[in-house]
Amino acid sequence: MVMDMGRDAGQGVVELVYQPVAGDFSGALRERKRFSRAGKIQRWSVGFIAVALVIEIAGALAGGHVNWFLLIWLPLFAGLLLFMPQLQARTVVKIAARNGTYRATVTDGGLTMTTDNSTTSVNWAAQPRYRETKDAFFTFSDDKNATCFTVLPKRGLRNPGDADRLREILDRNLTRV
Repeated sequence: MVMDMGRDAGQGVVELVYQPVAGDFSGALRERKRFSRAGKIQRWSVGFIAVALVIEIAGALAGGHVNWFLLIWLPLFAGLLLFMPQLQARTVVKIAARNGTYRATVTDGGLTMTTDNSTTSVNWAAQPRYRETKDAFFTFSDDKNATCFTVLPKRGLRNPGDADRLREILDRNLTRV
């Protein structure tokens, strides 16, 4: 029996090489908001602000007292909440860019992230959940606010078929949220 070790050894391993961009981190933060406790609080807050703003505008149009403080600050605060992932991502990418090129190796045992300055290994027990978007895979910790996450952008894959292999590894080992 002849075995091609190069082909068989690579079946359970997917490698990514990429430079981080702000979109990677804003995507992770946006996806985290969809299922985390903090994201639920933010959605309720934006809804509350919208209702308060409508009530204030209706009162002003009905000839009541106009509270300019609320009319100005409520939309600004809601906008801040809505654009928070983009603002945070711009800060995080500045820090991440200092580490140079990112090289991720994903296996059934976990993932290893190597940069020009450091190496980090994450077992799946530390980040047992994941989400997929059209641009990336994101793994998340299982605490209420998913405070730890890893970004695996699809542009870092060597060929398009690697996305399917990566999805298979993640499906075997993690819970899709």
